[in-house]
Amino acid sequence: MNAWLISSALIGYLLGSLPFGYLVTRANGIDIFKAGSGNPGSTNVRRVLGSKAGNTVLVLDILKGAAATAWPLLPMLAAPRPMVLELIGVVAAVIGHSFSIFTKFGGGKGVATAAGGLFVLIPLAGAIAGATWVVVFLAFRYVSLASILGAVAVITASWLLSYHVAISVIASVLGGFVILRHHENIKRLLNGTESKFAKKPPAQP
Repeated sequence: MNAWLISSALIGYLLGSLPFGYLVTRANGIDIFKAGSGNPGSTNVRRVLGSKAGNTVLVLDILKGAAATAWPLLPMLAAPRPMVLELIGVVAAVIGHSFSIFTKFGGGKGVATAAGGLFVLIPLAGAIAGATWVVVFLAFRYVSLASILGAVAVITASWLLSYHVAISVIASVLGGFVILRHHENIKRLLNGTESKFAKKPPAQP
């Protein structure tokens, strides 16, 4: 069992560490750590390069979180205690995304990667959090506020929907981690200086 636990942590971390925001922008001649807000997440990529690049990074970051969580469920592996391995995988993936070994331990806030893993673990709570994100974003145009309240929603839903206590604890830890990673955004929201999301204008011919 120890080998399975180590494998889940290692696979999760390495998948989470894949720096898609950095790779996509680097392919376009931009170092995302030196552009916009300096964050390699999909929101900053979208601001710097536009919706196509931003959406690509968003989907890839979601998928790596989902893959890191779901691989122990593959029937051919016959993994023991797959729920434990799933929980380790999603936590490791979020840590990897936020502190990537491939970018000198720089990384994003973990929202999309956590979402991918939580959709595998607790799809209904994940859907509630996703809906919360969309509603808040459309109402206020603050990605940070939408992400923070989405994290609150997934924590609340994970307990109210009576999932296994270990799952609710991990969902709470991940939600809390996402909120903590937004501490600077929270300060700006309270000060009224947080930037609203605006589409990148199309390039001039």
